[in-house]
Amino acid sequence: MDFFFPKFPNIDIVGYWQPRALDPGNYELTKTDRQVKLTNRLKIDAFRSRKRVELEITKSIAAALNPLRYETQIGSGAVEYAGHTLLTSLKILNPVADVPLVGLWSLTQMPHQGELFIPTYSKTEPRIYFGLVDAPADELAVSDRLVRFKMRAAGEHKIGIRAAVTTGRIGYIYPTGKKHALIVRNFFGNPSGEYADVPWTEPEDRGYSTQACSVNSRWGMFSEMEYHVPAIGGSTGLRHVEDCSQLWAFRGSREDIVKIARALLSNEIDVIPAH
Repeated sequence: MDFFFPKFPNIDIVGYWQPRALDPGNYELTKTDRQVKLTNRLKIDAFRSRKRVELEITKSIAAALNPLRYETQIGSGAVEYAGHTLLTSLKILNPVADVPLVGLWSLTQMPHQGELFIPTYSKTEPRIYFGLVDAPADELAVSDRLVRFKMRAAGEHKIGIRAAVTTGRIGYIYPTGKKHALIVRNFFGNPSGEYADVPWTEPEDRGYSTQACSVNSRWGMFSEMEYHVPAIGGSTGLRHVEDCSQLWAFRGSREDIVKIARALLSNEIDVIPAH
């Protein structure tokens, strides 16, 4: 709400707009034997609070070992694996403490026509940000410990789940040729933290750490798994935050992919379509 609506509180005049100052593209690159680090400094206007914020964002990327490398009952030589660890930090550079809430947002984009899985500690109804009104009835399904989002309908659809009930993992399975692929994002939620991202029409409805977006429209055809990091600034009194996450990717037969998804996400995952 602070950075993407230049005519706030009227969100319809210009609508959602990505400010170019958010990513000036002036990265400083440093390398070591084990990782690559990018540093980006920026100044950006917060349209809701009418304040200018100076920030530093760093991203360090390194390899991530297969999390199932010791699970012999799951191991299969026919399954391919790749993974990375992402360490991201956000720092407020303003000399004064009076800045709005600012939070890191991590987004992974995948091919459309797959199925997304969000494990939960308890049964929860996802918050629908937009869409899903005319989608097929089975597009979104909720069970005691799992949210399933098929991501196949036309249009634009987005859901969010609060930090208090999410386990810190999101998975996505999609067909790729004669095989299937599984992407898992592993991150660390903090229900005690203040999450800044809110639904556009209800700016006081907070606490959502985990999101998913399905797009099949004039904007393209893709799926997204997203998560937020607890914010700094505002009433938190914090000026610096660090976040560590992993992305694990597997490709193999449908049977092997289901077995891996059950191990890393939920044993409620039983059957996925062949195509």
